[in-house]
Amino acid sequence: MSAQKRLFLRLGDEVLHLRHEQWGRGVVVEEMTSTLEGGTCLVRIDFEDGQRRTFHNDLDHDLCCYYFGVRKCGTTKVPHFKLPRH
Repeated sequence: MSAQKRLFLRLGDEVLHLRHEQWGRGVVVEEMTSTLEGGTCLVRIDFEDGQRRTFHNDLDHDLCCYYFGVRKCGTTKVPHFKLPRH
């Protein structure tokens, strides 16, 4: 039986990092949540400095990006693309 994850960030959320102001604002561009027990929840964030960074996204995990200084500051609409089924 799989435990429900407590996700901090969602696709399109705008964020800041409290310890890395030089990165600028970021936008969550990808969410990856494992459905396997013990699996990882990750988000990819594009920051204004041009870098894409990956963070843990489960609030019940000690490595969650919230505990390392990532904070929400708004939401941006990010287009959703459906992949064709083969």
